[in-house]
Amino acid sequence: MNELGRHILAEIYGCDAEILNDKELIERNMVESALKAGAEVREVAFHKFSPQGVSGVVIISESHLTIHTWPELGYAAVDVFTCGDRINPWDACNYLTELLKAKNMTATEVKRGIFEHPVSVKASNI
Repeated sequence: MNELGRHILAEIYGCDAEILNDKELIERNMVESALKAGAEVREVAFHKFSPQGVSGVVIISESHLTIHTWPELGYAAVDVFTCGDRINPWDACNYLTELLKAKNMTATEVKRGIFEHPVSVKASNI
C-alpha cells in the first residue's frame, strides 16, 4: 500500500425520504455501516435541520464517515474515509446505500497520503 488511506465520495440517489429525514435512523445506519466494514466506532454527532435534512459524522479509529441528506430530493452525500488496509471503505458505503433503500449510487475513490519515497518537506507560505 502506497497510500495512508482511501476516501470514498458517494452520491446516493433515489433514497427513501422518510429515512433521510430521521436523525436517529440515519445515525443508526451510519454506525451499522461502519461496524459492518469492521471499523471501531469512537464518537458520533448528528444534527436534524428544520424543516428537513440530517448531517452527521461517525468518528472511527480508522478515520470517519459523514453524511448530509436532502430528503426532498431523495439524495445523500456521503464520505467514507479509512486509513490503513484493514478496513474496506466500499463495504461501509455499499451497506449504507442498501440501508437508505437507494435506487442508484455513484462514487469516486481518492487515495489519501500517497508517498512514493521518504521526503523532507519544508513548510512554506502559499
